[in-house]
Amino acid sequence: MNRTDIVTTVFVLLPPPPALPFLGFLLVHLQIMWYLCVFYHRLLDYRKPEFESLADLFGAFDDNNQPTGSHSLEWKLPLHHHPDSPFHFVNLPSEDIARNIANRSILVKGLYEIWGEGSSYEELKEAINSYPDDRKLPYLTPDSTFRIIIDSFGKAMNFKDQTARIQAMDYIPFQGRVDLRHPEHKFWLIETDDYGSTNGLPPVVDKRIFFGREIGGADRKLLPTYQLKSRNYLGPTAMDAEVAFLMANQAQAMPGKLVYDPFVGTGSILVAAAHFGAMTMGADIDIRVVRDGRGPDCNVWSNFKQYGLPMPVSLLRADNNLPPWRPGLKEFFDAIICDPPYGVRAGGRKSGGRKLLKGVVGPYTVPDDKRTGHIPSTAAYSLAECVHDLLDLAANMLVMGGRLVYFYPVIRDGDTLDVDFPKHPCFKLIASCEQILSHRYSRVLLTMVKIAPYTEEIKEAARLQHLDFKENHVKWLEEGNLHAAVFSPDFPSSDDQDTKGLKESKKKYRGKYV
Repeated sequence: MNRTDIVTTVFVLLPPPPALPFLGFLLVHLQIMWYLCVFYHRLLDYRKPEFESLADLFGAFDDNNQPTGSHSLEWKLPLHHHPDSPFHFVNLPSEDIARNIANRSILVKGLYEIWGEGSSYEELKEAINSYPDDRKLPYLTPDSTFRIIIDSFGKAMNFKDQTARIQAMDYIPFQGRVDLRHPEHKFWLIETDDYGSTNGLPPVVDKRIFFGREIGGADRKLLPTYQLKSRNYLGPTAMDAEVAFLMANQAQAMPGKLVYDPFVGTGSILVAAAHFGAMTMGADIDIRVVRDGRGPDCNVWSNFKQYGLPMPVSLLRADNNLPPWRPGLKEFFDAIICDPPYGVRAGGRKSGGRKLLKGVVGPYTVPDDKRTGHIPSTAAYSLAECVHDLLDLAANMLVMGGRLVYFYPVIRDGDTLDVDFPKHPCFKLIASCEQILSHRYSRVLLTMVKIAPYTEEIKEAARLQHLDFKENHVKWLEEGNLHAAVFSPDFPSSDDQDTKGLKESKKKYRGKYV
């Protein structure tokens, strides 16, 4: 039986004892299959949106007739696992798509075809022996090489215990040769401990053991390669490499796509997009950043040269408030990715200067003999106005189905986040991923998909929508409360009793503070 025959056959293996959960069996039906996805335990809000963006990129929804941006995968948790657990079962149409997603992802530690799971090694053995032979035997042949890797979550395991667990797997008929360096097939034995909720991790109330074949996993070697401390040209707002790659994945950067950053700065986000093969283009209001840098060998261009990446199509000195595009130019970019200035490390600026904007002086033309080295006057640019201009730019310049990915700052009043994010008639918000930066301040990565063409009627509707948004939801931005929340937080008192309480609470699970 070949692989094509396998995926068109239905296997339903019911768990022998009632204690085994629904996901103790594998269901293969019409090329749909459950995989165990193990995430890195960090940036919890980003994990599923990144995975689903990549699933869309690699064709997981090609047979789905839902509108653009309405796709979602089917997820299930292992028995007794917390929603923030790094372990999730996910339904995917093929192994090739699963492998592409896992290898491109930043937060997927591993994606596995599970051969068995249980609460004890006896249950695990019974589940593995019940798994269909025609799914196991192709990976156990004499001419193959393999390796068994032991992993755990919530506890450490010494080398002696790992060896004992590997030797106890002798009931699996491995016939190939062990290769610890470059095996054809990697098998993982993964344990989660019943540690409760006392070690700062998502609570698990029952021990769970998984065994399966690795399909793929993130290449985390990208992060030390692109880490900021080794970057040639840096600015105060340079985006962290891990987050920049997540943004590029959310935007579905790939060869043949043109990605634009209207607040390019030192190019950190575009570097990540270029790594995935996208053509890039950027703009910044500060001509010294995009033209000069710190010299001919230390500028935005040198960052791309440092990693051997394709150079940007163009870097412009442009104002987000006064776009440079000629009339009639539209639907030009496949994705817009940016981190708008919101007044924490750097405030937003727009062209004009205070006197010009107040009407004290009229528009002027810089004489030819003074243009070299001229720095245009600028004025303060509020986040509310900046976001409105960004949405208007994206609505006009993105292709249908194109993605706008940008950060939006919020002030936290408690453990939950209840924010009315900016809206636009041309866009549908498909993901909001919070990154907590302090107990009062966080930023949310918003991913929006263009679902409607840009017209004059929509432009007017968006303007009215912006006025309502500005009046009702971002008053604190206009009053500068964000800056106060970041730099003057109202921390609890530090007397002995409070300090003791804080120490006792450190071991409790802290949710998204990872």
